[in-house]
Amino acid sequence: MADPLSDPASEPESVFPREVGLFADSYSEKSRFCFCGHVLSITQNFGSRLGVAARVWEAALSLCNYFESQNVDFQGKKVIELGAGTGIVGILAALQGGDVTITDLPLALEQIQLNVQANVPAGGRAQVRALSWGINQHVFPGDYDLVLGADIVYLEPTFPLLLGTLQHLCGTHGTIYLASKMREEHGTESFFQQLLPQHFQLELAQRDEDENVNIYRARHREPRPA
Repeated sequence: MADPLSDPASEPESVFPREVGLFADSYSEKSRFCFCGHVLSITQNFGSRLGVAARVWEAALSLCNYFESQNVDFQGKKVIELGAGTGIVGILAALQGGDVTITDLPLALEQIQLNVQANVPAGGRAQVRALSWGINQHVFPGDYDLVLGADIVYLEPTFPLLLGTLQHLCGTHGTIYLASKMREEHGTESFFQQLLPQHFQLELAQRDEDENVNIYRARHREPRPA
């Protein structure tokens, strides 16, 4: 649940778009959110440099709300967040006991690191690393218990790269949680209805009609008997 009070305070274009005009002026804003009994202080650095990675999107809040309402167990789990932006989803997972790796393209890492330092106590298990889908996912282990992503399905050229990254990172018995604004113009539905089900067992875990956000849960398909 978001607190309504806010206190102002060289990636490929096809992968990390700058939406010119959307963040024309550079400024920082600190907002508070409460999930699972934790008050999170998240800084968003708006400006053309970070583009869409700057802000906390509705899908991230929907995913955090889902984890709270469903009492998703992170304790002792090996977790990775993709395209983290501000890092709010991964930070919540770490505060809930997960051993979390929070990832995005290099440009976004400073913002994520600042938010991790502001919210995760010393000794907390949250690390921040660069991950470019389809390029360096293989330097990460392939046995994560939970793979998380919020509003990362919006550029069709990246869909095969994201799919390959999910296939590598998700452990045999792991679970993927993806929350997405269902934007027709970005082909989001085709990723979930056509591409992802070819390789994973997929189910719609929750839909928020007001925000047009779906939360999907995916697992590796069981191997067919010989």
